[in-house]
Amino acid sequence: MGCAVLPLHKSGAVIFPCSDSTGWVYDPEGIDVAALKEIKEVKRARLTEYKNYRPKSEYHEGRGVWRIKCDIALPCATQNELDIEDALQLVENGVIAVCEGANMPTTEEATKYLQDNGVFFVPGKAANAGGVATSALEMSQNSERVSWTFEEVDSKLKKIMQDLYHNIDAAAKKYGFEGNYVAGANLAGFEKVLEAMNAQGIV
Repeated sequence: MGCAVLPLHKSGAVIFPCSDSTGWVYDPEGIDVAALKEIKEVKRARLTEYKNYRPKSEYHEGRGVWRIKCDIALPCATQNELDIEDALQLVENGVIAVCEGANMPTTEEATKYLQDNGVFFVPGKAANAGGVATSALEMSQNSERVSWTFEEVDSKLKKIMQDLYHNIDAAAKKYGFEGNYVAGANLAGFEKVLEAMNAQGIV
């Protein structure tokens, strides 16, 4: 199941398209998350089955999900899944934000185009940091021999990601790249490496 679907649904967002590695569905009434969970988590099936639950929906093989008009686009699958043609379509359709949820799903050319056209762009480096943080939370539970609830883990991860955002934002402003979170993520990462090197007496 798409890594963005559940948190978006919980936050009250309406999700119209959803994709996997082979294709995508569009539901004009909004994605039925319960049906999607049954298809992907219980049946371990493909999105082609979604139409059996929602007859008004459409299934499409391959690419094309980014042509759907949206306020927020969340590329969360494969590298380079969102290219310049997709970026052109998203901007034309009035997208407000593109937030990566995987490792470099947006091409460099598309990233620049989105930023140049005023789209709020959050890079995959932040999402990857969230994945690493989730692993760290799991290791913490194992070492302490405790088991946190989903809500406890989610709350801790939310705090980590909020701090991460503020660090990226601060780094971007500090070095003259205000609003550029690609630069901010890189600079914040470099600062962390430098702090670690200084702590070890290397620099």
